[in-house]
Amino acid sequence: MKNLALFIALASITIGFSQAVAQESPWLIRVRAVQIDTANKSDAFGGVPADRISVQRKAIPELDISYFFTKNIAAELILTHPQVHDVKVSGTKIGTFRHLPPVLTAQYHFSPDSKISPYVGAGINYTRIWDVNLGGLKLEQSSIGGALQAGVDFKLDKHWSINLDVKKVQIRSDVKNSDGSKLTSVKLDPWLIGVGVGYRF
Repeated sequence: MKNLALFIALASITIGFSQAVAQESPWLIRVRAVQIDTANKSDAFGGVPADRISVQRKAIPELDISYFFTKNIAAELILTHPQVHDVKVSGTKIGTFRHLPPVLTAQYHFSPDSKISPYVGAGINYTRIWDVNLGGLKLEQSSIGGALQAGVDFKLDKHWSINLDVKKVQIRSDVKNSDGSKLTSVKLDPWLIGVGVGYRF
């Protein structure tokens, strides 16, 4: 009888361990290459027509960390290293600035058990701006705005996937004189178009 009880206990532990191992980890890491396509909208000022301020479009690396609360609902933190952008007025470069734009989104994954798994997301962006070198002009030090996201994962196996992702992020700043008076407002509001690889732990 004792042997039978011991056997049942060991079997229960083994089954429980097997089920825990079989469960999918809530953590997903992605690395993406992302193209920044800025809107470059600005108000007219000082004889400069509207929309003549442009911020460099460029490709950047991106690291994304997702946590799945359920099979369908996840949160994603979107990170990169600080980026330097050229700024032009009517095609002439006037200087550079540096920014760091982390984004946090809440996502809904429509078919998480399928090989092809699309999702949508919405969240918030906080952009930190510094090292402004624009010939005496100033930018606001930070920008807070919304973010929308849509993408799809193509699963290769239980761990690896290929990812396509598109985000629209609200990034805006006032341009000021050296005395702090406002000259114009700039709406960067970039599209972030990315492709990458993901690993589910």
